[in-house]
Amino acid sequence: MTTEATKTEVGSYFISNYPPFSQWTPEQLPAAEEALRSPPLLDATGKPSPLGLYLHIPFCRKRCKFCYFRVYTDKNAHDVESYVSALSREIELVSRLPIMGDRPFRFVYFGGGTPSFLSAKQLTSLVDRLRANINWDHAEEVTFECEPGTLSQPKVNTLRELGVTRLSLGVENFSDAVLQENGRAHLSGEVYKAWDWIKAAGFPNVNIDLISGMVGESWENWQDNVRRTIELSPDSVTIYQLELPFNTVYSKDILGNQIEIPVADWPTKRQWLNYAYDELLAAGYHISSAYTLVKDPAKVNFSYRDNLWQGSDLLATGVASFGHASGVHYQNKTEWGDYIGTLLERGELPLHRAMKPTRHQLMIREMILLLKKGHLDAGYFREKFGEEILDQWREVWDEHKSDGMVTIDGDRIELTRKGLLHADALLPPFFEPQFQGVRYT
Repeated sequence: MTTEATKTEVGSYFISNYPPFSQWTPEQLPAAEEALRSPPLLDATGKPSPLGLYLHIPFCRKRCKFCYFRVYTDKNAHDVESYVSALSREIELVSRLPIMGDRPFRFVYFGGGTPSFLSAKQLTSLVDRLRANINWDHAEEVTFECEPGTLSQPKVNTLRELGVTRLSLGVENFSDAVLQENGRAHLSGEVYKAWDWIKAAGFPNVNIDLISGMVGESWENWQDNVRRTIELSPDSVTIYQLELPFNTVYSKDILGNQIEIPVADWPTKRQWLNYAYDELLAAGYHISSAYTLVKDPAKVNFSYRDNLWQGSDLLATGVASFGHASGVHYQNKTEWGDYIGTLLERGELPLHRAMKPTRHQLMIREMILLLKKGHLDAGYFREKFGEEILDQWREVWDEHKSDGMVTIDGDRIELTRKGLLHADALLPPFFEPQFQGVRYT
């Protein structure tokens, strides 16, 4: 039987790639450079993979105490302009790469940080410079992450005019006390102001993020969060369970200052998520993954998630961003000076580290990521990779079945409700032996 963790310890829980990031190295950069400078690979039908673009906007008004992303809270207007110029230059270089292969972008994702930290004028300037080299006119999804307190009605309207189709609003919690305790920059009143502007602008898809397990959350508070979310009636709701990767403020306090941080334990966070499932389903939502519920599955899809999890190419731009080209993983320079520096001026991509997975590792990556959607088809892996996932991991599947996490009917593997609540915890047993127990990031 699986030993279930209860206390939220320092370390990564959320699985977003494979092999683990800690195994990517500068020594493997030649593989990434070769992939980027070669035409896209073709599948068995002669078609290239879908192509996506990620743009990292690393600025924030404050650093959340649970945040582990590359963000900056001390940059002035001159720094922002320097970064926007560097990002535009990188896009210019990327647009000339053979990996593009004359493919249109299937999806574009502005992440952070806080992309909405940029002013309407800065956003327009950035997009104008990007469109000198690329366009996303044929993209089926253009996602833009927002922090409520950075929005204004003109900025929201600008985002709509710039072609954003999916707005993701980082609400996290509706309690001002909880937001302040966890270092969030916004307060609940700003959520409601922003919501009115967002609805008036008519975005095709609006998502609200919540986090179960924030410091100071309680059952009463969590129930209020779910109730308020349902009242707003977004197109989708994404709920993360708070984890404590090594480089967060909370984690550094726990490890360095030996301070006990009252983060909810895993059983409590899962109970809260389970409650949210029940309430959202009763309100007409549908489960789309272990984290996401959608109001209308016929209207809302997740091009970024679904294509990326099935091995599409993702061209990563911006400091510390992660990409995937022809099966090779890579990451950009992770420090401000290294990214802004002379590499881009010389016409060189600011690459930091990479990893070239084996075909078997790419198969594992797709399997564990797609399992997070709640179901797998073993026939898909048989056809695409020539591998029998049920036979290879028979003991793992049997254990997950006996623990009530999955059901298996022929080729159909499906997570139970319990499995959805534990989704990321189910994945490490599928890792290869050399990656068992290693630090994930």
